[in-house]
Amino acid sequence: MDMKTPFYDKIVEAGGRMVSFAGYQMSVQFEGIIPEHTKVREAVGVFDVSHMGRVEVKGPQALEFLEHLVTNEMSSLDMYQALYTVMCYPDGGIVDDLLIYRLPDHYLVVVNASNNSKDQAWMREQAKSKDTEIIDRTAEMAQLAVQGPKVEGVLSKLTSADLSGIGFYKGLEMELAGVKMFVSRTGYTGEDGFELYFPAEHAGMVWDSVFEAGSGEGIAPIGLGARDTLRLEMKYALYGNDIDKTTNPIEAGLSWVVKLDKGDFIARDVLLKVTEEKPSRRLVCLEVKGQGIPRPHDIIVADGEEVGAVTSGTFSPSLKKGIALGYVRSGYTKSDTELVVRTRRGEVTVVVVKPPFYKNASHK
Repeated sequence: MDMKTPFYDKIVEAGGRMVSFAGYQMSVQFEGIIPEHTKVREAVGVFDVSHMGRVEVKGPQALEFLEHLVTNEMSSLDMYQALYTVMCYPDGGIVDDLLIYRLPDHYLVVVNASNNSKDQAWMREQAKSKDTEIIDRTAEMAQLAVQGPKVEGVLSKLTSADLSGIGFYKGLEMELAGVKMFVSRTGYTGEDGFELYFPAEHAGMVWDSVFEAGSGEGIAPIGLGARDTLRLEMKYALYGNDIDKTTNPIEAGLSWVVKLDKGDFIARDVLLKVTEEKPSRRLVCLEVKGQGIPRPHDIIVADGEEVGAVTSGTFSPSLKKGIALGYVRSGYTKSDTELVVRTRRGEVTVVVVKPPFYKNASHK
């Protein structure tokens, strides 16, 4: 039986078309993927992301534990700052990509919904020898993402806190819509946006307040469909498609979150070797020339020879053409390289482009 997020009733009331996703009943769309996508790019949209896992890590060795667990550098994190990182298996494969916040008496780790139980089991296994507590806060905490260029003006109506003073990947504890919560300037769309973390029992009230505050800006609820097209236009990796236990962060284009000089961490030796020897393939952005939409698992060829496979593909509402991500053998990864994707409807010509696909996003 699928679980329901704290916003389930509000989403059904708003006309959300529900699907089973990562063990939850989630809305795939409301008005439609293209209008919802456009709303976020031009105004403001609201995403229920309470299906994401929220894990508290605390104790005297919490920092030391996390430093060993993840690839990015934890020790440089300021109070209320967010960090994007990955945790790897010893062979360099990715357990998950995550967001970690440094809060006054603990770290908040946000993990992908489909990986929540797996991630927590992995974290507990690694924490055995550390004086560290790992506490699942998923069920008791709601998470709402409000995204789009008009977001600051909308949410400022609900709080006396200075939202303009919160930098990208920074956060603040505040009262918003009459509820004490943690608010961070983060998101998965490329647009300016905030994510709100607060006790689940206030979900309905916060939802109503946010929509009331944004009514003059045409605020709208956004489903999983537009969430996917928005993130793909920015080349944000999706676990299970673009990254998983068979991919390492170097070939996935995530070497910027791998700090090899920070000291020892899980898979450091493997990732150092991959970096030195250069990966045999890389995740690249592919833009369709003409018609056609590549889909996951479609084969990528060059001169009739298979050189890779698509991991994510869609029609880009912003660019009005097909776009895709895919792993391509080194030698075919440079910008402007022309390749062919074998789709179910025939062969489609694509060209390798620099990320992101969409270059006019509003995030600060």
